[in-house]
Amino acid sequence: MPGQVHKHHRVAHVLAEEIRTGVHADGSKLPGEHALRQRFGVSRTTVRQALGLLGEQGLIETHAGIGSIVTFDGTPLDQQLGWTRALAAQGTELTTETLRLARITDDELAGELGLECGEFTALDRVRRLADGQGVSLEFSRVPAVGALADLAERGLDGGSLSRTLTAAGRVADSGDAHIAVVGLDAGDADRLHRSPGESFLRVAQVFRAADGSVVEQVTSLLDPARFQLHVRTGRGGHQ
Repeated sequence: MPGQVHKHHRVAHVLAEEIRTGVHADGSKLPGEHALRQRFGVSRTTVRQALGLLGEQGLIETHAGIGSIVTFDGTPLDQQLGWTRALAAQGTELTTETLRLARITDDELAGELGLECGEFTALDRVRRLADGQGVSLEFSRVPAVGALADLAERGLDGGSLSRTLTAAGRVADSGDAHIAVVGLDAGDADRLHRSPGESFLRVAQVFRAADGSVVEQVTSLLDPARFQLHVRTGRGGHQ
């Protein structure tokens, strides 16, 4: 079924968010399998699959006879947590400015992604330091279909695209990224309050759900002095 999200992905997503936001601190023990089964109303197999995903993401380590221990200390800059919050945890305060939230038609992008419909919600954002200097410029494109067809009109849930996608059942299971170093053109330099030609990381990513459907395409320009990319192959390995 298009857009279907497996139960263990939902469980893993909730627990991962709790770990990244400090609900489960580094070195603490996650609730046991029985408690997790009761909380989420799922089978033991589903819980174990979810814990396996958390292990693959480097968030926990599971030891026989001990349980699952949180191994996330807040240091990695995790896009799923949100770069503003992740950098804040490292002592770098950012503000996020939304440049555009609108419904657009981009048949060329639809063709590249293998989509029949060229309707997208465009979300363009810049993240700035306290002095106004930009450290990231992001151009997100979300297919305007199903529960997200009116996203541009109703806005983001709590100002968070990640939260909005999750609420709509659109959880990324895999990602594909192309990374290069580029010089900022005049337009992007102006948006970032930087100098034209300044070197930035350009990361073009496509995130897909478990059924292969496109969740989000995003192109980001990142200040290499502030961002470190961690790339892991396999399912659910994008960061």
